[in-house]
Amino acid sequence: MATPLVFEKPLGMRDILPEVLQKQRIIERILRQCISRWGYDEIATPALEYFETVGVASATLTDHMFKLLDKQGHTVILRPEVTAPIARVVSSLYKHVPYPIRLFYQANVFRAQEKEAGRPAEFYQTGVELIGDASVDADAEVIVLAISCLQDAGVSAFKLTIGHVDVVTGLLEEIIGDQQERQSLEKCLQHRDYVGYRQLVSSLSVTEKEKERLLFLLQLRGGKEIVREGMQLLRNSKAVEAMQTISTLWDALEAYGVEKHIQLDLTLIGRFDYYTGIVFEGYAAELGSSLLSGGRYDRLLEQFGRPAVATGFALEVDCLLQVANIEAPFSKKRYVVLYKQDQRAEALRYAQKKRDQQNVVITARWSAEAEHAFRNCKHNHIVIWGGEGP
Repeated sequence: MATPLVFEKPLGMRDILPEVLQKQRIIERILRQCISRWGYDEIATPALEYFETVGVASATLTDHMFKLLDKQGHTVILRPEVTAPIARVVSSLYKHVPYPIRLFYQANVFRAQEKEAGRPAEFYQTGVELIGDASVDADAEVIVLAISCLQDAGVSAFKLTIGHVDVVTGLLEEIIGDQQERQSLEKCLQHRDYVGYRQLVSSLSVTEKEKERLLFLLQLRGGKEIVREGMQLLRNSKAVEAMQTISTLWDALEAYGVEKHIQLDLTLIGRFDYYTGIVFEGYAAELGSSLLSGGRYDRLLEQFGRPAVATGFALEVDCLLQVANIEAPFSKKRYVVLYKQDQRAEALRYAQKKRDQQNVVITARWSAEAEHAFRNCKHNHIVIWGGEGP
């Protein structure tokens, strides 16, 4: 195996340069302030977790996890998401804390990628978890909180699409007896492969009328009117109950006054297998991929010995950076104090005085080359100390 060149990084990893990182930190601060105002407390979990606990509970595919062996021979993973680690904490360190529990995090997660150029293996997320509240009002809360995060970050145009896992699974269970066929159709919907979905439907051994019902599902996107159309399509009791939940959720979102940001999509079933109810994704007008995803996961915590219902979302900070209307971090004026050797002490005192006044100050020994370099930045205010003073 060839030795990597000195400038190469592991597949999917990247450097974040100062001008990008400063903007990311600004966004993280905005999100932290927004989420805290809703009563959520910040939590941090370790980057390494045991595979046999968090890894097994995670919905991330095993072959997408970074695995290592510790010195005791245990298999550990770099966290592929943060929901499962929080479930571990709530079931152990927080086992005596009464529900509901509101937590949020800002962390990097790791998912191994195939050898495809440009696909990251490290993601930065801000996420919230509302644990111990089964009400539709809890679903509405996290959805509106997601909207508030996007608004505070300056995303000008966006939509959240909302669905329910049981709409899809209920319809498929009603029409299709073969479990493998149902799972194949669900995978197509998870990956937005509508062409593949149509092809699979056409090959099913069901009546033409049932095929039409399965295909009509793809058309059920829109506003509140989709609830009525969905009710006409569905007969399975589980799916009908899911539609009633969506209807109640829409009423709650109307009470918040955010319906203009909402679109129903009855094909939506969520990216992760642990979702059990309402699911949602957020999209910005200028971005092809989703900004955030979330939903209800009512059975995850039972894997850690403390059963509880829960809902939440994760916001992809890397994607948000591309659409957030945030002032460029280097636009702030910076003082550059260039001093000559015999005036150093006086120049450094002046620089500290400016810092105490909340200014950004750089100090450097004067030379013609240094002055030329600093003047190349339009945001620099040059002060040459020495001789005549500043």
